[in-house]
Amino acid sequence: MFRLLQRRLRRLSGPSAGLSARSARSLSGCPPELPAACVRSTFLDFFRDKHGHRLVPSSPVRPRGDPSLLFVNAGMNQFKPIFLGTVDPRSEMASYRRVVNSQKCVRAGGKHNDLEDVGRDVYHHTFFEMLGNWSFGDYFKEEACCMAWSLLTEHYGIPTDRLYVSYFAGDAASGLPADEETRQIWLDIGVPSGRLLPFGLKENFWEMGDSGPCGPCTEIHYDHVGGRDAAALVNADSPDVVEIWNLVFMQYNREVDRSLRLLPQFSVDTGMGLERLVSVLQGKRSNYDTDLFTPLLDAIHQRSRVAAYGGRMGAAGKEKVDTAYRVVADHVRTLSVCIADGVHPGMSGAELVLRRILRRAVRFCVEVLQAPQGTLASLVPAVAHTLIMDVINENEAHFLSSLQQGSRLIHRTLNRKDYKHGVFPASVAWSLHRDLGFPLDLVDLMLEERGVQVDRQELDRLIAENHKVMSDLQSGVQSQVMLDVLSLAELQHLGVPHTDDSLKYQYSLEQGRYVFPACCATVLALYDGHTLVSEVTEGQRCGVILDQTCFYSEQGGQSHDQGYFTRDGLQDILYPVEAVLLAGGYVVHQVTAADSLKTGDQVQLHLDQVHRLSCMVKHTATHILNFALREVLGPSVQQRGSHVSADRLRFDFSVKGSLSVSQLQQVEACVSDIISANQIVHSQELPLQTARCIDGLRTVDEVYPDPVRVVSVAMPISDLLDDQTDRGTSVELCCGTHLLQTGAIEDLVIISERQMVKGISRIVAVTGQEAARARETGQVLSQDVDSLSSRLTGSAPISLESAQCFAKEVGVISDAVDNTPIPQWQRRELQSRLRALQRTSNTAVRKLETRDAAARVQALLEKNAVKDLQVDSVETDSLSILMKTVNQLSTAAPHSHVMLLAHQRHSGKVLCACQVPKDSLSLSASDWAVAVCRHLGGSAGGSALVARGTGSSSDITEALRWAEEFARQKIQR
Repeated sequence: MFRLLQRRLRRLSGPSAGLSARSARSLSGCPPELPAACVRSTFLDFFRDKHGHRLVPSSPVRPRGDPSLLFVNAGMNQFKPIFLGTVDPRSEMASYRRVVNSQKCVRAGGKHNDLEDVGRDVYHHTFFEMLGNWSFGDYFKEEACCMAWSLLTEHYGIPTDRLYVSYFAGDAASGLPADEETRQIWLDIGVPSGRLLPFGLKENFWEMGDSGPCGPCTEIHYDHVGGRDAAALVNADSPDVVEIWNLVFMQYNREVDRSLRLLPQFSVDTGMGLERLVSVLQGKRSNYDTDLFTPLLDAIHQRSRVAAYGGRMGAAGKEKVDTAYRVVADHVRTLSVCIADGVHPGMSGAELVLRRILRRAVRFCVEVLQAPQGTLASLVPAVAHTLIMDVINENEAHFLSSLQQGSRLIHRTLNRKDYKHGVFPASVAWSLHRDLGFPLDLVDLMLEERGVQVDRQELDRLIAENHKVMSDLQSGVQSQVMLDVLSLAELQHLGVPHTDDSLKYQYSLEQGRYVFPACCATVLALYDGHTLVSEVTEGQRCGVILDQTCFYSEQGGQSHDQGYFTRDGLQDILYPVEAVLLAGGYVVHQVTAADSLKTGDQVQLHLDQVHRLSCMVKHTATHILNFALREVLGPSVQQRGSHVSADRLRFDFSVKGSLSVSQLQQVEACVSDIISANQIVHSQELPLQTARCIDGLRTVDEVYPDPVRVVSVAMPISDLLDDQTDRGTSVELCCGTHLLQTGAIEDLVIISERQMVKGISRIVAVTGQEAARARETGQVLSQDVDSLSSRLTGSAPISLESAQCFAKEVGVISDAVDNTPIPQWQRRELQSRLRALQRTSNTAVRKLETRDAAARVQALLEKNAVKDLQVDSVETDSLSILMKTVNQLSTAAPHSHVMLLAHQRHSGKVLCACQVPKDSLSLSASDWAVAVCRHLGGSAGGSALVARGTGSSSDITEALRWAEEFARQKIQR
């Protein structure tokens, strides 16, 4: 309290008057005293130098191992393992107590989505920087509030009479009391009670998700106007009074049943948007008027054919142009940051969201700002890598043609006779999205500009229908039993030691066979999915924590081990292990108890050695593949992800386009050489900083423990540390289990390689016997293609039937080549040959069908001569031949109305084709075919001149009579 009193007295003395004078100048609209870069550095220096915080770099915007997020959207994302208690105790992050950083954030797609609002106002962005400070079990409310107030008022010089503070008012329904502690802290700091405002759950209680750590928050708001009482405008969506800093006090855990429990360790998580803070300190009402955006807006103006940015709001005229300025400025920042962090425009997840952002920017750039193609890429800062410009240019060029086509389609639809004024057909909007790649929000925007709205109910139905088709990917997958933050804290409080899993690495190679260690263990804890228990009964699903284990837990892209437990005294009862997970240093074995199990029980662990060895083979093969790709494609190749299971391996990497046949062959040859050499695989645990000094070390973007395990092929780790070799080798940081020699891989075949998104390829490969089978299958299919080629080269099919059979054979083999595991390089070669064969066979079929149709036409003309109405039957089971016959007959008798039916006697099916003269007004081909086929219980379609369909009948004579009578009645009218 004495410290707080000192603060209040200091603010009433002379120095504060000087601060207020400086504040008035910087906040009055004069040239900014504090550039954005200084605002950022002042924040970081304040917490690092004055309050002992560790400065942690921003994580990439691609989330690390968090499938619940499309993008990093808050400063706390990278610290979630600390909040959840799952952080690896050996990692650097486990030592964090006080932290400060400026985090790159993207809010587009998912729960937090600002994309729709960008451009419509002056403060929403898809990309922004979040300034934040954190305490993990160190300081709490009092220190957090004091530091925040000091930084804002003393160091940034914001007048205190411009600031308002909100706090949590409590919630009776949730049993949560008001946060009177925080209210009193602010009063002691000197915030007047009239500027200290209570709010409820929505505004002042922060939750990480449906369950997990949460707590009350206090927010600091700024009044742009000043000189008044603006308390009523706080949290009222007023652009004049805006929130600038949110301080979250994590003190509860939200349980699955929605109840709240106190956390064993309280934490602080604060966030303040850099863009909004800069606008306050530079005296601007709009983020786009600060030096974070003005250089970019000037660059846009230089490339556009419209007036300079004027800061206007609205959706028409000059206001629309200013909206476009804001959209393009925001979006090109997002594109640059995302692409630099490895997120490229694509077709799913974060990549699809980025594709929407790019296409939205392209549309505003070209149609509103009238800027030439290439403008977006030219806005990327000079420091950005050229690849970013290439990606934007390629995507912009690709979408421009779609944009023009879509604009024409919208125009045609709005001018159709059957168009209902004001309501745009949902089917057309969905087609724009599905077929031309228009984001639905872009469709809405383009229609809004024309004063039109899409039929939302019908569009929602189409979207739901599409989701249903694409869903159920996760069906049948059981949820995992994972320790929550409270149970992890309880384990630590009880002194339960972290699981010793070193046995997973203690295997040996004896006389060509891998020998895995036996493992007996004690049950230290049981988790029933909600809390720690001392015993589970038969049939109960639970997590088992042992003092030691030989099982590998799922991490580092490698699948968990499989196997079972047996219990002392019950050797004939097996406890199958369904999953093995790592949480906060504890290895959790997920089992469904076959009998009772309690803490203190002794168990024997039985490892599925075949499964483990298969994973070891695939993991070592993945490392060798990574090395081979860099050898063939160059050092720019970067790993973007991998997954290793017993049956195959998957490897994602950065590359501009798909690999050529030659490159695929070279990669496989490089891998094969290393396998054949049966090179020794070395591994050693090293301090993280020591490991990072190894030349040629391969890493991926994730948090590593310290010490860390280094895996090297052929080269001892000591040689790499001593820098005694200039020979290239595979060396990576990796926690996985590996072979001791490469020969056990036997062979590796890449069975798939394709671009997942622009700039990211995925390889799927198999090894050992699966690789041998893939090569054998490839040879068989290659021989099949050789046989087809020789048959076509020897002599062209002389009959239509043989030509059609040949075309079907080509189709069957094409399907086999497309879908059977064979070497990818061979698949590409065979697909190319089969496409040529398909073109040749299709040409032969068309020629023979035309010849067959000509003969039928000749017979019909001899039979019927030329009449104004010709309805007859022919013998064929091909609708294509029937259509050609009708077409040639109409050419020979251009003023005739022609319909031919083909009766399939074995099935009763009737094929129908018709054509009418161009000047036929009384009878259209489509009406004729639809009427006849409906009469025959079928359906038809086509144009006014040509149509076709099917039906069924046992009496073709009656069908012909009905068809002729229908046409004659129409013609005679």
